[in-house]
Amino acid sequence: MAFLRRLAGPSLISLSGRDGARVRVVSTLLHGNEPSGLRAVIRFLRSSEVPATDVLFFVGAVGTALAKPGFAHRALPGEQDANRCWTPPFDSPQGRVAQAVLDRIRAARPECLVDLHNNTGHNPAYGVAFRVGHAERSLVSLFADRLVHTPIELGTLVEATVSDLPSVTIECGRAGDPEADEVAWRGLRRYLDWDVIDFERPVVPLTLLESPVRVRVRPGIDLDFGDTTSPVATLTISKDIDRHNFERLAPGSAIGWLEPGTPWPIEALGADGVDFSRSLFELDGDVLRTRREFIPIMMTTDRTIARSDCLFYAVQPAQGESDSDPASGSSSGPVEVGS
Repeated sequence: MAFLRRLAGPSLISLSGRDGARVRVVSTLLHGNEPSGLRAVIRFLRSSEVPATDVLFFVGAVGTALAKPGFAHRALPGEQDANRCWTPPFDSPQGRVAQAVLDRIRAARPECLVDLHNNTGHNPAYGVAFRVGHAERSLVSLFADRLVHTPIELGTLVEATVSDLPSVTIECGRAGDPEADEVAWRGLRRYLDWDVIDFERPVVPLTLLESPVRVRVRPGIDLDFGDTTSPVATLTISKDIDRHNFERLAPGSAIGWLEPGTPWPIEALGADGVDFSRSLFELDGDVLRTRREFIPIMMTTDRTIARSDCLFYAVQPAQGESDSDPASGSSSGPVEVGS
C-alpha cells in the first residue's frame, strides 16, 4: 500500500530499457480489487532489472485500491468502472484520465500492450483479445494457454487500442491467490525481458474460445448465492458455481433456484445485443437449468460484481478446436448445483 500512497492517483511510470527506440506498455489495477499485476510491476521495479525496451506502466484505480480495507472494491460507489471508460464520451473523471493516457500511449508508438487483471471467481489464467492475430496469440502465450476472442464492446482499454497495436488483457487468476501473483510475475518477466517477442509463434499452444454471450441478472431480480433457495432473494445461484469455469456444462445442468412466481430472471446478450437467454437456459419448476452445452468463464460469486458487471460469459470453442483442449474437462452429464 505504501507504493500506492506515494502515487496517490492514476499514474504513468516510464522506465528506460536496453533499446530506447522501442516501447512496450503495461497496464494494471484498472479495478481496485485486482492486485496481481500491480504486485508483479512493483516486484520488477524493485529488482532494478533493465527491460529489453523502454516501458510505459499505467497504474489505474489507485484511490479505489486504497479505500479501506484495501484492494476491496472493483470501483467505488457512484464512480465509473475504470475499465469501461476508454471509448468516447470521456465525460467522467475516469474517462478524462483514460483519454489522457491514450494520448500518451499513441504518442509513444509502442509495439504492444498487456493489461493485467484478476477474477473474483476460481479461474485458470487466460487472455482476452478484441482482435485475434498472430501477435495477440503470442502475447497471451507469455502468460497463459487459453485465449478468449470477444467482439463485445464494453469500453475497455484493449478495445480502445485494438486499431493501434497488438493489445491483450491477461486474467491472471483469482484475486488473492498466490498462484495468480506468480502467473503475473512470470509472464511480466518474459514480456519485459525478452529482446524480441516472436509475433509469429506462440510460446505454448493456445486453446481459442469465441462467441461470448454476457449473462446478467435482469433488473428487478433480487440475487443471492447459496446452497438452496434464499429467503431474501428471488434468484439464488449456487455459491460454488465458479468451480465450473472453463468446463463444458452439459444440457440440463442446474445452476440456481427461483422463488415461485418469479419472472424470467436473466439476459444473455451477444455482441449484436441479441438476447440468447432462452436458448441457453430453461426453467424446470423452480430450477434454472442449461438448455444446451456451453463453456462458462469469469463466473463470479460476488453479488456486487454480478450486479454491476455480469454473472459470467458463455463461450464456445473456436472451429477446429479439438475435444482434447483444456476447456473440455467436465463430466458428460448434467451438473447439479451444490454437488
